[in-house]
Amino acid sequence: MCEVAAEEREITDMDRCSSVVDNGVILMVNHSRIRPPLSVVLATVLYCAEFVCAAVLSAMYRKTDDVVWMGYTIALVLLPAVLIQLALTFIHRDLGRDRPLVLFLHLLLLGPVIRCFDALVVYFKAGKKEEPYLTISRKISLKKGQGMPMEWEIGRTERTLAMHRNAFKRTTVIQAFLGSTPQLTLQLYTTIQEKYVLPARLTLMIITLISITYGALVCSVLAIQIRFDEYKLWLRPAAYLCMIVWRGLEIATRIIALVLFSTALTHWVVLVVLINLLFFFFLPWCRFWASKGSLTEAVDKNFSKLGTVVVLCMFTLLYACINMFCWSAVLLDLTQDELIEKKQRWDLLAMYYCGRFVENFFLITLWYFFKSDFYEYVCAPLLAVQLLICYSLAVLFMLFFYQFCHPCRRLFKHNIHDCLHCVCCQRGGDGERGRRGKLPSSYSTAGTMVLVPEEPLELLDPQNSQAPDFTSQLGERETAIVDDMMEAA
Repeated sequence: MCEVAAEEREITDMDRCSSVVDNGVILMVNHSRIRPPLSVVLATVLYCAEFVCAAVLSAMYRKTDDVVWMGYTIALVLLPAVLIQLALTFIHRDLGRDRPLVLFLHLLLLGPVIRCFDALVVYFKAGKKEEPYLTISRKISLKKGQGMPMEWEIGRTERTLAMHRNAFKRTTVIQAFLGSTPQLTLQLYTTIQEKYVLPARLTLMIITLISITYGALVCSVLAIQIRFDEYKLWLRPAAYLCMIVWRGLEIATRIIALVLFSTALTHWVVLVVLINLLFFFFLPWCRFWASKGSLTEAVDKNFSKLGTVVVLCMFTLLYACINMFCWSAVLLDLTQDELIEKKQRWDLLAMYYCGRFVENFFLITLWYFFKSDFYEYVCAPLLAVQLLICYSLAVLFMLFFYQFCHPCRRLFKHNIHDCLHCVCCQRGGDGERGRRGKLPSSYSTAGTMVLVPEEPLELLDPQNSQAPDFTSQLGERETAIVDDMMEAA
């Protein structure tokens, strides 16, 4: 229900109709035009473009008898393509429906094309006849620190388009981290080994880079939507720009570090990749076995235990591939229906980026000492420093996003500013601790720590023009919050 509401069209002042029902929920009815499925079209275009470019490049490898590069290129384009067909079939539940043409096109790896065509047909047919709403979506809208519950009427057309968008979000992440990221790593390594750039290879690398950036952006937004499924989310352009720079620098630095290390120590890079994959693959399962819980039944109630385990294994494989190149922004919990832990874990975030920085530094250092003659005309120390600076900038943009651009930053019990403030103050000794209870007056308004998850969200009464006094509420909690921050630090 949360993902359907997240894909609804925005309500403008011209076509907004609101009414207050008995339980205080504001009913919002939108009569504006339905948004076109642009995300579906973009995902389909990237899928087809990468598939075609990989096929052309494989044909060129065959002409030059580069059988190894041809085999790896074909494998890295077929693996995500097959998984995308399975994901679309599973999400739309086509196996129990009489749609032989759709299933046949999925066998031909053309599932995204027919799904995109279906979404466009639904969109262009919308509005020709009035239809009753199919369901009601209830969300809490956060505006200026105040929560206001709202309801949106969802029609059949909106529901169908939302299902297509949600399905293509999943396939975009699969395409980015199971196909585009390994493909870009392979082609960059091939370019260094062969010491020249083919036009087809350069085109494929550009397409995969766009696919990776878009997939990382979708992954971040999906993590926010699933974690805060009770709230209506609005992401500003500054938030998207910050996420693009953050994810782009993080993934690019990681790929270049792996490629440089592989050119110096070719066989050892296999060990590095396997350690990363196996660690993040078995991490959710180890936490599951340690908790002695039972597997969630939210995957599909018609599945057997074996089928559920297979689906969860594929999910954890995707989770491992994402974390090998960038922070997944979620922690898997196989006992939950949403399969993720909704609590914000700053400690795991800090551990991941510290560990990844050390690993990248280690890989770049080994490359520097064992680099080949190909880099004799390259300033190796400058390149190493640039890579480390780029990764540091990615971490900086990540902190900036969580502090200022996160759509639900007011719901965090602690934020980046609080943790850094506590660490700096803790070094001051006992004398500084006595002054920590008296925070400056601007702290309660500038920070994002407005609501505490353990307490119910205070709602704005639409009949009352006076908003709740959150400053006075924060004043009563300041001492307890500072103590909690010290324990978290």
